[in-house]
Amino acid sequence: MANYTLTSSSVLHSTSAAYANYTAGETIAAGQPVYADSTALDDFGKAKVKLADANASAATASVIGIAANTASSGQPVRVVSIDSDFTHGLATVAAGDIIIVSATAGSLAPASDMASGMYPAIVMLAKSATKAIVSVQYGTAAKP
Repeated sequence: MANYTLTSSSVLHSTSAAYANYTAGETIAAGQPVYADSTALDDFGKAKVKLADANASAATASVIGIAANTASSGQPVRVVSIDSDFTHGLATVAAGDIIIVSATAGSLAPASDMASGMYPAIVMLAKSATKAIVSVQYGTAAKP
């Protein structure tokens, strides 16, 4: 299966979501998975966030959450790390689907797309076609 199609305007975190505010290190759309780039710091010395990528490196696959808003480089972005009722904005998702970081930067894919050389990075578990539980988990070794 291919990457999920994302409709950023449909992404919405719930009132019980856990999130943190960051500075975007590149253009990021709402609903895209991000990682904290420790080599790119904002004016306060905090890592900027960039698009997560499961096959570029362990660092880029170390997803910290999902962008809750769209931001250009240098703009603030809210990153959701935990949410029990997240509106994900993804097409063709069904209840029970495990959603992972894709081998394409900033994209999400079904767990069945995990391939050799990718670092495992689980982002969400679908509750329905529109809702998911966000609970980020990632590994530091690539799939053989």
